[in-house]
Amino acid sequence: MPTQSDPGHASRPVIELRGVVKVYSTAAGDFTALNGIDLQVDEGEFLGILGKSGAGKSTLLNMLTGVDDLTGGEVIVRGNGRPVSIHSMKEDDLALWRGRTLGIVYQSFQLLSMLTLIENITLPMDLCGSFKTRESRTRAIELLRLVELEEHADKLPTHISGGQHQRAAIARALANDPPILVADEPTGSLDSTTADVVFQLFERLVTEQGKTIVMVTHDGSLAGRFSRHVTLVDGELDRHDGS
Repeated sequence: MPTQSDPGHASRPVIELRGVVKVYSTAAGDFTALNGIDLQVDEGEFLGILGKSGAGKSTLLNMLTGVDDLTGGEVIVRGNGRPVSIHSMKEDDLALWRGRTLGIVYQSFQLLSMLTLIENITLPMDLCGSFKTRESRTRAIELLRLVELEEHADKLPTHISGGQHQRAAIARALANDPPILVADEPTGSLDSTTADVVFQLFERLVTEQGKTIVMVTHDGSLAGRFSRHVTLVDGELDRHDGS
């Protein structure tokens, strides 16, 4: 799998973070969560962002997805063609772009409890206008089949297990066929066996569908399973981890 360190891989990165800084103002004073992050992610790469709690991992994902403002620097994403400086976009344009370009998977699943699994998956398609109603349902069934939940399509999230929740959340993240998936501690609340099933699904999405995945985790034992990993320490990239 090619990475930015592969001298034979000449394509431009799909994601570039250039000197990204994030400072939060608190009652105790300013707190620098990210301090000058430079990072590139290539197409088809499975990048792990490792670090302890409070290292800045989730903040980094918020910068990458544009859900929070940055203090300094720039984030460039080329997920669907032309490069986009996402923090310079208007909020409505950014929301539509995000829906079509990024699939986001959270540790807490965030499925809508009043909707069935298939309705949770068709909702992003409806919001972005990606598919006609009949097409969106067909695609949702295909995605549920991909994550081995087709038989649970019409169940509410309250009627499935935690591991099934996360697989359904991955199916929802894939709804608009985004080229990039971003996952924030997606296995953090799962037992080791279920976590491995979810991780294997991510690996298949990279190798079989060419997705680019950026995954945050505090679990250092996963480092060797990524195509590349970086480590955040106190808001800065650790330059001693070979990245």
